[in-house]
Amino acid sequence: MTQPATESALNVEHNGINTVPDAEHKGQPRELFWPWFAANISVLGIAYGAYLLNFKVSFWQAAIVGVLGILVSFLLCGLVALSGKRGHAPTMTLSRAAFGVNGNRLPSLISWLLTVGWETVLCSLAVLATSTVFKELGWSDGNATKVIAMVVVAALIVGGGVIGFDFVMKLQQWITIITAVLTIVYVILVVDQIDWATVSAIPAGGAPQVIGGAIFMATGFGLGWVNAAGDYSRYLPSSASSKGVVGWTTLGGALGPVILLLIGLLLVGSSQDLGQAINNDPIGALASVLPNWFLLIFLVVAILGLIGGAVLDIYSSGLALMSIGVKVPRPVAAGIDGTIMILGTIYFVFIADNFFFPFQGFLITLGVPISAWCGVFLADLLLRRQGYASRELFDPNGRYGNVNWVSVALVVVGTAVGWGLVTNTYAGWLQWQGYLLGPIGGKSGDWAGANLGVVAALLIGFVGYLLLGRRRVQEQEAIPLDESEANLDIEEPTP
Repeated sequence: MTQPATESALNVEHNGINTVPDAEHKGQPRELFWPWFAANISVLGIAYGAYLLNFKVSFWQAAIVGVLGILVSFLLCGLVALSGKRGHAPTMTLSRAAFGVNGNRLPSLISWLLTVGWETVLCSLAVLATSTVFKELGWSDGNATKVIAMVVVAALIVGGGVIGFDFVMKLQQWITIITAVLTIVYVILVVDQIDWATVSAIPAGGAPQVIGGAIFMATGFGLGWVNAAGDYSRYLPSSASSKGVVGWTTLGGALGPVILLLIGLLLVGSSQDLGQAINNDPIGALASVLPNWFLLIFLVVAILGLIGGAVLDIYSSGLALMSIGVKVPRPVAAGIDGTIMILGTIYFVFIADNFFFPFQGFLITLGVPISAWCGVFLADLLLRRQGYASRELFDPNGRYGNVNWVSVALVVVGTAVGWGLVTNTYAGWLQWQGYLLGPIGGKSGDWAGANLGVVAALLIGFVGYLLLGRRRVQEQEAIPLDESEANLDIEEPTP
């Protein structure tokens, strides 16, 4: 079902996993800066300073690998975003070209789990932040406060996901402006707590720690978004600049985290106690270093930043749920995911006794299969010289077929190899991972925490599809597109 283009951001969007009609194409690539910046400006980026130093690396090592991990991973998002401009459909719809119409249910399921997981984490952090700020102010911070905070935060997240694209884009613009200004104030207030002598004295780590930190940063940032990157560029006209789509997506996603990470490294490197507190309640720990008069403002900054990321997640998770085959309207899909998010938030807030290690286990475990999918998807995008046959993305008897077992096998193999090369020591239910680490020291060796499986999965998917998928793409493109799909040509427009 489609709806005419409208100027009101409050009208509920009814476009789902369908191709957006020509009449609704709109916008310019620079508008992609707003959703990606707002979704990643959260002060959680400061907490990554603690997470990265947990790898036992020096400040300079952490700064270099952190910045590189963020930039490279969001560049992957920018490349995936090209598919949205070229095919005018959500990422998981266009993924059917590589996996087949029904074969794509597997990556859609992985995408859905990842986005639902992320929105749950962000909602949980907002609730924990509210409780801690209230405690710092001497107000009630008990379960009643947490329940009320959860209801308010969840309502904002689910409401944004249900209303849809125009509202999300407008909301993200305002979140960007407000959080950017107030985050600058936060930095000014805490800068005097930085002790450069202590920071510079942090001992350096070896290659396994450095590589592990870089992969963790990539997994926590851009690789957590690649499966949704085309969702926000799909309304752009075909004539939009491809370089602009890649550039603005990459810049919007990476700019905030790079700055926040560097501040976080300086703060946490100056105080071991702060780093320890962040592992249990990241936002709350960051609030504890502020003067009381700024705490309520900080709470607004924290919640808005977290909502900015969660709204994008719930919007994309609804599209992924529909791509799996759940036949409900897009607003209903967002509502279903919101319900699951609330249940997950209850676990993190009221049951789990530690935040960082379940969080790390979640990121690494799902980061492996999504990396394998990303490799396949990017290779497929690279091989294509034409646009997508939009109607055949929904026809298992069309050119894209029912199941492409090669792509499915690459994800399965990439995941099996990847899980064998990562470890989650502190997450008991994941201790079976790392079964391929024996030749390089085993689960207790120097390379055990390097998370090599994420890179291995990405390379297996990318190289494997370049070698095994080229002929399939050529056969698909040997079938001419009909006139109604001719506007999906992917060549860069002549200036």
